[in-house]
Amino acid sequence: MHIRNLGTNPILKEACMDKELIINALGPEIRVALLENNVLVEIYVERQDEGNIAGNIYKGRVQRVLPGMQAAFVDVNLKQAAFIYVDEVLNGVTPPPEGVYLQQENDEPEPETDAEADASAGENGPISGRWPGRARPDRRAIEEMLSEGQEILVQVARSPIGSKGARLTNYISLPGRFLVLMPTVDHIGISRRITDEAERARLKEIVEAMRTQPYGYIVRTAGEGVPREVIAQEMEFLNNLWNHIQARFHEVAAPKMLHEELTVTLRCVRDLLAHEADRVIIDSSEVYHTVYDFIKKFMPRLSNSVGLYTGEEPIFDAYNLEVDVQRALKKKVWLKCGGYIVIEITEALVAIDVNTGRYVGKRNFAETVLKTNLEAVKEIAYQIRLRNLGGIIIIDFIDMESKADQEKVYNTLREALSRDKAKTNVLPMSDMGLIQMTRKRVVKSLPRMMCEPCFYCEGEGMLLSRRSICYNIFREVCRQGADSGGNRFHIKVHPVIADLLLGQESHLISALEDRVGRQICIYPIDDYHLEQYDIEEILDKSS
Repeated sequence: MHIRNLGTNPILKEACMDKELIINALGPEIRVALLENNVLVEIYVERQDEGNIAGNIYKGRVQRVLPGMQAAFVDVNLKQAAFIYVDEVLNGVTPPPEGVYLQQENDEPEPETDAEADASAGENGPISGRWPGRARPDRRAIEEMLSEGQEILVQVARSPIGSKGARLTNYISLPGRFLVLMPTVDHIGISRRITDEAERARLKEIVEAMRTQPYGYIVRTAGEGVPREVIAQEMEFLNNLWNHIQARFHEVAAPKMLHEELTVTLRCVRDLLAHEADRVIIDSSEVYHTVYDFIKKFMPRLSNSVGLYTGEEPIFDAYNLEVDVQRALKKKVWLKCGGYIVIEITEALVAIDVNTGRYVGKRNFAETVLKTNLEAVKEIAYQIRLRNLGGIIIIDFIDMESKADQEKVYNTLREALSRDKAKTNVLPMSDMGLIQMTRKRVVKSLPRMMCEPCFYCEGEGMLLSRRSICYNIFREVCRQGADSGGNRFHIKVHPVIADLLLGQESHLISALEDRVGRQICIYPIDDYHLEQYDIEEILDKSS
């Protein structure tokens, strides 16, 4: 548990609750931290020049259709061309029979249309439309629906990540406080987190009775217990917003943004306050007033839940969060038992390796392995959520011979991930001790947001060994010495390599001088990179 330095700030003293949102808005970037029992569990970072655009709606122009990929590139006025797959094109499937959307079992949306899984905080992007709860009908080819130069209405389903452009969808979703409007899908769903059957039936009856268009709606968790008139007001607001977007589509020329999602601060306040957090503390007076006005307008009963931090110490320092953020960027994470996990983020997937480290156990090897794996499971689930890791994730646990132990680790992982709002899919452990899983990825992970490839190793994460560098120098001098007319060679290297060549590897210099018949002089250069070296051929004037 973190020990907080509360100082004399009365707001901070009153804020010692189980769940809090801490917003650091003083500076060039905005950071929003979600704390559970004083422990950092989620962090969102947004910068002016690379904000999260998931949820934004554009009028785009098709640049190129790729039949072989069943996808198309679309210009929406971003740095990189965005792309859309055939499954996300509105006419990409043959419409199902009339009324099929309202025939969901238990009125429960499929995971990919769950309001809490895909629309929470706007961080997980818009809801994938398609056909909720039903098998996908026959697909049409993308070249039959899109053509170059065509103007289309699209929403960003996933922000650009690395070299990949934004991913688009035609299936628009507009999240509100209590509802999510899906104007292109005729479907009514209730959040899974609302478990009372009578309340689920009440909410569905309200939405069905008040909708005037065949639009889809999902009632979010925050809608539980909300009066009919409040739901009616939000439904009217979302419908008017959709009508405005449609009107703008016909008024402006492509490419053009038609609707911008809320800032990370307001998204988090809208979707995390009350259910994921009890209080919001902000260090910027300007942002505080913006948030307060937003809460007063849309969430008036929570207007007393926002506080302004006025302490002299930076707010993340006061909550001891800076250390947690820096730790979330490290590859190696130590476990309490003495073992550790290593997290490697690659272009295609995330690999997590579990090791016993310093832990040697007390009884037998099987017990040691099981305890390490179980402790690693909790840390892995925590790190995945904290770092916002997504896509394909491969976890290499320490080998366990017992099937019962493997099943225990698998079930523990699934239980630990159940608290994660992002959609996850976990496969059983393989015979090789691997667990494969996927996690919905919409925005950059924390390491990709806050780090960049090493300009020394160009992101490889490895350097040539010092001995390998010495051997490369040896070979290069041999090449140049074969047709050289100089008297000696001057070799400029990093000081560490110079010490090695003049010490432990001095025999290489002697061998070189014998082989090329010239003197070799080593010069250490402080500013050189470890792998950098220059070989100069010197010709004396006297000769």
